Amino acid sequence: MPINLQSVPTDPGAYLYKDKQDNIIYVGKAKNLKKRVTSYFRKTDSIKTQVLVKNINKAEFIIVDNEVEALLLENKLIKKHKPKYNIHLKDSKTYAYIALSKDKFPRIYSTRQAKNATIFGPYTDGYSRKQVIDLSVKLFKLRTCRTLPKRACLNFYINLCTAPCVKKDINYQDQVDRAIEFLKGKTSPIIKQLKVEMKQASSLQKYEVALEKRNQINAIEILDQKQKVDLIKSYDQNVVVILNNNASKNKKAIITLFSIKKGVISGKKTFKFKDPYASLFEDFIKLYYSQNYVPSEIIINNKFYKSTKQKETIEKYLSNFRGNKVNLTLPQKGDKKKLTDLALKNASYELDDKVLLEIQEKLNLPTLPNIIECFDISNLAHTNIVAGMTRWVDRKADKENYRKFKIRSVIDKNDDFQSMREVVYRRYKRLVDENEQMPDLIIIDGGIGQVNSALTSLKILGLSIPLIGLAKKEELIILPNGDSLDYDNNSPMMLYLRKIRNSVHKLAIGYNRSKRKIVEK
Repeated sequence: MPINLQSVPTDPGAYLYKDKQDNIIYVGKAKNLKKRVTSYFRKTDSIKTQVLVKNINKAEFIIVDNEVEALLLENKLIKKHKPKYNIHLKDSKTYAYIALSKDKFPRIYSTRQAKNATIFGPYTDGYSRKQVIDLSVKLFKLRTCRTLPKRACLNFYINLCTAPCVKKDINYQDQVDRAIEFLKGKTSPIIKQLKVEMKQASSLQKYEVALEKRNQINAIEILDQKQKVDLIKSYDQNVVVILNNNASKNKKAIITLFSIKKGVISGKKTFKFKDPYASLFEDFIKLYYSQNYVPSEIIINNKFYKSTKQKETIEKYLSNFRGNKVNLTLPQKGDKKKLTDLALKNASYELDDKVLLEIQEKLNLPTLPNIIECFDISNLAHTNIVAGMTRWVDRKADKENYRKFKIRSVIDKNDDFQSMREVVYRRYKRLVDENEQMPDLIIIDGGIGQVNSALTSLKILGLSIPLIGLAKKEELIILPNGDSLDYDNNSPMMLYLRKIRNSVHKLAIGYNRSKRKIVEK
């Protein structure tokens, strides 16, 4: 399977499937990315899904804050990349907005074009959009007619418009200004009022009126979901954020970059660095934009410059590559701050592996177990007793540092405990002598006897490294004090620990068989 399903985030967002040539072949959205992505790899009768899965080589995820944003992001990504296996949204369809025209007396209307108007949205739900327009007309008495009539229309007589077409003395602009504030999201007073009216209507058994009020409240709440994926700009931006895991022994940094084309998030890139240094972010900005497209504005989360003058110097440096002015922006609030928060959320997913966090929490480890080493003794038919050790770094097999051991000190071929004492001692005595990095967690394939044998060797060496056993039969985690922990065998944590245990079991058995073949010859 090309995708590690256990590491897929559970957040809402968009997923991009890529083939072996790194082409995007499918874009989708989900309220829960893990559930949705996992569903593709279950048995299905759908020929289309079977063909798609066969061509998936890897996946990329862009996390957002809610399902509506995921839907909008999916729309934009499909339009940009036109993936081979997407059918929906490939046409010219876009989600509609609420607009206020730029006439002398602005009118309110629905549109799919973000031109010559003040735009709010977009709205993925047409019914909610209509509810918000109707409510705006009712509250602020805005005109809806395409052209100004020569006399007042019906809306004036039913108190839905102040008729700016004929009543020149009214302050229509004041109505428009209040409507803009409402459509921008300052809705709390109106929601509070509508809830009171809904409750009153319900108590008077006017259920149709109460339902109308509830629908209006729902429409406003959808309006309140700021669509960070679609902000309507006339220029390009990048959002670039850096996140460090300073609390971890194994220092790492993640830099996440969102490409924003005229207000629309159109792509994400992630860069990982080991042993980050103080000027890493500044160096990255200068190097990356010396080789890639430079947008008009670069929104950052880290003040890597020490003064205004230094900031201006870097902006001039970037402007040379672009050909005109580039602005570096460090937002403290507003939509741009929300964009950096969203990028940081994506960086956090890359930086802090949730499976490792779960292991750290469940086993009460002092640090994140980025480096795990696992031991197994192989004693087939009581001959050629050997051992194996596998090493896993950042949840990936570090095969260059796998080790095989031929047991030297054991006379009784049945003494697995003494064999375990020997290999654990030899492994960590060498690391001590060579001043090499120790693992964050040691796993022993076996029960309490093997665990205590390994612990004895660590004590002799004066080492204090977290140590557990993983018993095959019951799949229990064995602690050095004799206690056992029983977790769901299909949980991401247990699947990962068993994967490590199985890797060393395979290594040790393979080594034993190869030794037996040599003896037999």
